[in-house]
Amino acid sequence: MQRNSNVSQGALVLLALAVAIFIPVLASGYWDLHLAESTTDPARAAGLFESAAGRLFWRADLWERAGLSALEAGRPQEALRLLGRAGQLSARGRMALGAAYAQTDQLDLALEAYQSALSQGASPEIYAGLANVQRQRGDVEAERAALQNQLLLKPQDAPAQYRLGLLLSLVDINAALNHLQFASQLDPEYAPVFETLRSALTLAELSPSETGRLVALGRGLGLVGEWTLAAQAFQSAVEADAGNAEAWAWLGEAKQHLGQDGGADLHQALALNPESVVVRGLRGLYWKRLGDDRQALVEVQAAAILEPENPAWKASLGETYARLGNLISALANYQRATELAPNDAVYWRLLATFCAEYAVQVQEVGLPAAHKAVELVPKDAQALDVLGWSQLSQGQFYTAEQTLLAALKLAPDDALARLHLAMTYLQEGKRTDAYDQLRRAVDLDPNGAAGQQAAQVLKQYFP
Repeated sequence: MQRNSNVSQGALVLLALAVAIFIPVLASGYWDLHLAESTTDPARAAGLFESAAGRLFWRADLWERAGLSALEAGRPQEALRLLGRAGQLSARGRMALGAAYAQTDQLDLALEAYQSALSQGASPEIYAGLANVQRQRGDVEAERAALQNQLLLKPQDAPAQYRLGLLLSLVDINAALNHLQFASQLDPEYAPVFETLRSALTLAELSPSETGRLVALGRGLGLVGEWTLAAQAFQSAVEADAGNAEAWAWLGEAKQHLGQDGGADLHQALALNPESVVVRGLRGLYWKRLGDDRQALVEVQAAAILEPENPAWKASLGETYARLGNLISALANYQRATELAPNDAVYWRLLATFCAEYAVQVQEVGLPAAHKAVELVPKDAQALDVLGWSQLSQGQFYTAEQTLLAALKLAPDDALARLHLAMTYLQEGKRTDAYDQLRRAVDLDPNGAAGQQAAQVLKQYFP
């Protein structure tokens, strides 16, 4: 009897110890869960959900919630680790798994995850994920199919309508225009892009040859920054007609925008037709990007000989000569551009900019050119900016300030105009105002020329 009593007492002690250990762990787990559900910081939520999952071991769903939070926090590797511990995932969890795999360039596994999610029921979000993976894989046909399925479930998705329109432009221009137009109706931000593409696609449709159609299509896609699709169009163009020099030249241009060299394609273009102004012009851009201004000059000179009345080539010659330090020839070519196009404000503005940047005949040539540009386009922020800059260089500080303020009223996010206004304020002794404008210029253009120059001025005047 005594022995049984001792056993019972031992069991009670063990039970008490278990309760003493388990209850605090349980309470801590629920507290972590409460904090995770309350925080707006996804990174913190991920850690709290993981902590709660470790304590509330029967709540396997918390591992999925931790993974979802980690993905939201931009930590795909962590999301993969957490989701991997969740066991059976929901459709949302499988989509998150697919997104995490896609963000870590594990595209085959991403595809499997999204297809697994699809087996639990179709949704526009799953098809959107599939489309993204197929886009990364470069499978245009599969991406197109995924977008079509996505839009069957959610036709009011403007970005999806736009993307499908782009993809269809390679195979069905009329269908492409319908989707692009619908995207512009759903979201006015797509309206300017739609107008550009409509003109380009219409021009492509009118081309008498397949190669011409593809080149026109590729150029249109390039105009709106869709260089991957543009490269595909140009590649198809050279496959349709390997003797078409312009197709080769545009293929080289597209490759440069995609981070590739493109030189071999441009050299092939020159070999096929050295008398093509398109080939010469694109080769000039190629050498300019490589920093070889002398070779760029050769190409631009050739283009200018082929089209002697085209002011664009004169302006390009002016820019190239300026980079080479030949300011006399640069000025002459910029002036010739304005003579060829006296009613085009762009060339007057370029002439004024050259004069202000290189301090060449600002009073005699640059300032009158800037006034002419503003006269032609009085509501153009860039024209007003270069006028203000020219006035500043001539010591007309108050006038420059008013002109630059007018420019910024039209284009508040113009970092260059803010830099010029800051320099004007420094000349006027308005240091606080100058500092504010310089900081704003850096914020607007942190990696650009205006932003970097503003940063240098800040360092010089406000160390």
